[in-house]
Amino acid sequence: MIRIIGLSRRFGTVQAVAGLDLHVQPGEFFAFLGPNGAGKTTTIRILTGLARLGEGQVLLNGCDLRRDPLAARRQCGLVPQNTNLDNELTVRENLNLHGLLFSMPAAQRRTRIEELLDFVDMSDRADTFVRNLSGGLKRRVMIARALMHRPPILFLDEPTVGLDPAIRRRIWGLLKRARQEGTTLFLTTHYIEEAELLADRVAFLDQGRIVALDAPQSLMASLGNWAIDQLDGDALSTSYFQTREEASAFGAQAGGEVTVRRVNLEDVFLHLTGKKVR
Repeated sequence: MIRIIGLSRRFGTVQAVAGLDLHVQPGEFFAFLGPNGAGKTTTIRILTGLARLGEGQVLLNGCDLRRDPLAARRQCGLVPQNTNLDNELTVRENLNLHGLLFSMPAAQRRTRIEELLDFVDMSDRADTFVRNLSGGLKRRVMIARALMHRPPILFLDEPTVGLDPAIRRRIWGLLKRARQEGTTLFLTTHYIEEAELLADRVAFLDQGRIVALDAPQSLMASLGNWAIDQLDGDALSTSYFQTREEASAFGAQAGGEVTVRRVNLEDVFLHLTGKKVR
């Protein structure tokens, strides 16, 4: 569904993306993780036609982004990091405007709007001005808008940033439902638990290059199942073990303050790069 071959993009002396090769399967929930400046947002902007392609080839549902950019863009829906709804329009009007931009016939727009209002559980807010909605409700409208023209691919750039935990979980449910309906999802996030919970596969990006790619559980199992965080003065070190018994035995003999916990995806990225996903 998404095929990237040799994608590179430079801004002056900065190599934002460096020879990226990636293949995302139809219906897959794919997470693209990395620290600030790793190239995640640049990649999404290129894939959705918001930034120049540069070197390489991108195919979106079989459409070549360089040869036929309009057809390629029609394969995509985008939920950007920053809210960009029209605050002076109602929820229904925002969805209708998006449908107009994609040349959807009037009857098709009306039907699709009602479907999406039900999908995001906002039928009772259809005629509310966006400026009067909470941050969480605006995010739900942005997801509905991105799905308005029935794109086979949905790109999500930090879709739950700044939301409280309860609302984030509501958004997760919507994304799971979209995936169940056959949409391919491509997610960037700084909330590591989102990728662990939602993604079929995860790619870690560092300095514009993929440094690891696999299923979340496989990536974590490459380190072990249990971690010991050991605080000795100002120094924090982490050791990894296959069993809790091994971790507990190590912790009993270790000096300083010790915490036993499960291995997570951030451990994998720290192990590979020495950086945090943030």
